[in-house]
Amino acid sequence: MTTVSFHMEGERIIGFEICGHSGYAEAGEDIVCASVSSAVNLVNATVNEVLGLAASVKVREGFVSFRLPGGLSETDEATCQNLLAGMMVYLSDLHQEYPSFVEVEANDPADDDEDAE
Repeated sequence: MTTVSFHMEGERIIGFEICGHSGYAEAGEDIVCASVSSAVNLVNATVNEVLGLAASVKVREGFVSFRLPGGLSETDEATCQNLLAGMMVYLSDLHQEYPSFVEVEANDPADDDEDAE
């Protein structure tokens, strides 16, 4: 299963991590994996290549991490939030269609800190 975790600061999406392979079909024929990968590539290309914002992106086999940089202008922040919110809606819809192959969650790292106390 592919797990998509959106990282939040209150209502603000600060990034996401994607772990695992969906297992829907063989490599090269997995439409769930291709859908997730396409969404990630669109966000990365828009933020880093089109807007030139230098978001942090880490990619390993079965893992992607994406973090927005700090200090964004009001316009860039609004654009990134709309783009990431659209990705969240898209992947949530994908989960509704393929619930055994993709999971989507949103978490606030501050909540994890509070739980640890």
